[in-house]
Amino acid sequence: MGSSSKAAQLTPAAITQQLDKHIVGQAAAKRAVAVALRNRWRRHRLPPEIAEEITPKNILMIGPTGCGKTEIARRLAKLVEAPFVKVEATKFTELGFVGRDVDEIVKDLMEASLALTKQRLGAGLRAAAGGVVEQLLLRALLGGSEEATYEAFRPMYRSGDLDDSVASSSSSSSGAGGAGGAGHAALGNLASTIMEAMGRHGAGAPGSMRGRGKRRMKVSEARRLLLDAEVERALSSDRVVREALRAAQEDGIVFIDEIDKIVDTSKGAAGSTSSNVSSEGVQRDLLPILEGSTVATKYGNVSTDHVLFIASGAFHRSKPGDMLAELQGRLPVRVELAELTAEEFYRILTEPQHNMLRQQAVLMATEGVDLQFTDGAVRAISKAAEDANRMLDNIGARRLHTVLERVLAEVSFSADKLVAEAKASSGSSKDAAAAEQMVEACMKELLKHQDLSRYVL
Repeated sequence: MGSSSKAAQLTPAAITQQLDKHIVGQAAAKRAVAVALRNRWRRHRLPPEIAEEITPKNILMIGPTGCGKTEIARRLAKLVEAPFVKVEATKFTELGFVGRDVDEIVKDLMEASLALTKQRLGAGLRAAAGGVVEQLLLRALLGGSEEATYEAFRPMYRSGDLDDSVASSSSSSSGAGGAGGAGHAALGNLASTIMEAMGRHGAGAPGSMRGRGKRRMKVSEARRLLLDAEVERALSSDRVVREALRAAQEDGIVFIDEIDKIVDTSKGAAGSTSSNVSSEGVQRDLLPILEGSTVATKYGNVSTDHVLFIASGAFHRSKPGDMLAELQGRLPVRVELAELTAEEFYRILTEPQHNMLRQQAVLMATEGVDLQFTDGAVRAISKAAEDANRMLDNIGARRLHTVLERVLAEVSFSADKLVAEAKASSGSSKDAAAAEQMVEACMKELLKHQDLSRYVL
């Protein structure tokens, strides 16, 4: 769960405050995930015999599409640097049917944990390998010089003054003295690595390296190749796999979307059968994973006893009570997310750190277009998104992307032409302002013809 000092500072209030920077509203859902995360930190501080008995309270989020369910879980995992995987319940089938088994969820989590662990440890390993690589490259440059010469050249190496110098290495490099012990072995391995790297980069094929003398390469390129090789070698160790296993089991977060789609709405009707014969089977297969079980992966057995599961669904055609009773019991914390209105859309467009309007503005700035939105235009975009959701399918905040793309279609397509015309007339960049009338003109006709809007919006 990240560093201990950082985790200690992530109180429920601090977590919700961080989520507020990216997600508008949905306070109940934010509070639920914040408490679940804090309980995980509290559990880590308990004696092992007690901690083993405390399991996370899995969460069921209920709300329409596009209201922030997935984003809350994704931001939460990123905030605490926890292994995170998002899956769709509809992609899985009952054991014995053609399709993915639910055990694949845990295997995906382990892969995500391994990638995250490599990324987290990679920076430290690269710094540690830097000294070894430095010694090897100075030796390749200076040969058997005195130690004083090495020390004189170190500042030049570290400042980049030697980057364009040419280093050479040969099969005899690994036998050079001066490193001693483990450092000597590391230098030998790195010498072999640079020879292989040089062979791949214009000095002959790796298989033709033997007996061909020295290989030459610029210091800057050799340093990059050697650092990559040393970090990759270290990351392939059992230590990384063990840490990834621990992170997946203790800090993993699994988000199961569209869980309402595997609920049999015909259950209880006389003589009825489910349209998907394996839907109830998928629910049953999920039970042991959510309750806590051990799944075999190629990296070892992964226990799900302390993995946090967050399930979500719109539940338009069904209700949570239609799920298997056992599955309901394994999702004890329930939160409802509200449908988004024009006011929430306005806040989504203006409040988050990297909101959609800012994203569009910086994209257009690369072309020399100074894109600005009046407050009236932002209100109009918000209202257009709300109207489209009401008249057509409600896709929540995702509707804002569609409306924005339509409003900015002409500016985006003709940006280079607009800038060229502006420079020809005034010698400056092009100012483009999106006003309320412009938004209304773009959306008016489409919202009149709902059949066409259904395909365009």
